[in-house]
Amino acid sequence: MKETQKSADDYVQKINNSQVYNVATTTPLEEAPLLSEKLGVHIMLKREDKQPAFSFKVRGATNKIFSLDEEQIRNGVICSSAGNHAQGMALAAAKRGVAAHIVMPASTPTIKVAAVEALGGKVTLHGDHYDDAQRLAKKMADEQNLYFVHPFDDPDVIAGQGTIGREILEQANGNVGAVFIPIGGGGLAAGIATYIKTQSPGTMVYGVEPKDAASMVAAFANGGPIALDELGIFADGVAVKKSGEETYRLCNQFLDGIVTVDTDEICAAIRDIYEDTRSIVEPAGALAVAGIRSYLATNPLPSNHASWGPWVAINCGANMNFDRLRHVSERAALGTNQEALFCVELPEEKGSFLKFSQVIGDAAITEFNYRANDTKTARIFLGLETDGTPTARKTIVATLSNAGYKIVDLTDDEVAKLHVRHLAAGAGSAIENERLYRFRFPERKGALADFLTEVGSQWNISLFHYRNHGSDYGRVLAGVQVPADTAEEFMQHLENVGYTYWDETENSSYKLFLQ
Repeated sequence: MKETQKSADDYVQKINNSQVYNVATTTPLEEAPLLSEKLGVHIMLKREDKQPAFSFKVRGATNKIFSLDEEQIRNGVICSSAGNHAQGMALAAAKRGVAAHIVMPASTPTIKVAAVEALGGKVTLHGDHYDDAQRLAKKMADEQNLYFVHPFDDPDVIAGQGTIGREILEQANGNVGAVFIPIGGGGLAAGIATYIKTQSPGTMVYGVEPKDAASMVAAFANGGPIALDELGIFADGVAVKKSGEETYRLCNQFLDGIVTVDTDEICAAIRDIYEDTRSIVEPAGALAVAGIRSYLATNPLPSNHASWGPWVAINCGANMNFDRLRHVSERAALGTNQEALFCVELPEEKGSFLKFSQVIGDAAITEFNYRANDTKTARIFLGLETDGTPTARKTIVATLSNAGYKIVDLTDDEVAKLHVRHLAAGAGSAIENERLYRFRFPERKGALADFLTEVGSQWNISLFHYRNHGSDYGRVLAGVQVPADTAEEFMQHLENVGYTYWDETENSSYKLFLQ
């Protein structure tokens, strides 16, 4: 590509003369007071999630399309994309009155396809992956004389994204301590880093990538872009197997480093942003905040850091699939070390739950899964709220071990977090006299102990499932072995507890899966 060897000054000039504002807007640089207090650093959020189509991608697409001459766009433009670039292209092309052809993988969610079509894009679905879609897009470009717009490895696209860096310096009056930027193919990071480092050399600029999609980290280690063997897709907005040649050259020259974060840290950052803004960003949009958290956890700050100016996180997009919110909520506490998961072994006998709850004390339980079997030992899948300190999990393990319990820390076990926590109950082994109840526990300390004191000391609990849902009441499913001659007494004890309950002994799903 002949244009790739532009100098930093060339890019600054292209950024200053950019045509992004034909469609894009100047987004706000907002305070994040809650996050700043948590981390001890003045943090501000660059709200690119407030762009038209909810993503920064509209900048690069607009700058590129408006830089093309009439002959180049005579037959239209084309790109391959699974989401944000496609919407940015459709918007920019519509503004200029150009036909936009978008090739998307056949697996693209229908909501994203519909969004592109609503903006005027002509969608073709092809292949299982982005690479399949890109091959077809380039073939169509050749056959139909369409102009192919690359999503990141193009100087005009890079310059369009670089306008974010100019806005940040203008909005912060030139005083910025650090900027953290999500990286997929690298266009966003290349543009912002080039501008900020040439205009404010003292500002730290870091890229942030998911650990399972770190294509720029791989490029740095390799001395040039190299394709990843495998690619995580949770943060689909930055899931790129191979960084661009030009984006690598600029990032290698102007970034101070790259921070990598895992899925739990990304989910925690989504929650952090929501708590400050009441907005929900997509996983890629939360990478920068996750990167700041990760950086501060391993890099102590000097005493004069307050004079550096704010640390800016780029909230790059908010095209979140609604069905992901459950997963995000479940993993957010793990991402800030505020929840820990364990397997604990208890003797399979009456009163063992009550004794165990007394050892736990006031610790807030987030999850409690148990199903009786025909062995002498019960295994509990246990979630506990922690204070977020690095030693919290070790303290819990030591406390329970000293009390005589065998305990295994599962907090870092991906299988446990994704699957086992939902399968930990399972079917019982011919449990006699079992009755099943659904309870609404008050979300307060001691609620479980009150229940176990009234019920668990006299009747054997054969099934127990609890998961904190962040509401005023905890939802509990419990199986209790109640011989016929104690049924009346048992019901009286249930009334004494005072919790709302429903008898689910005849429930179909119970009979099909738990008996």
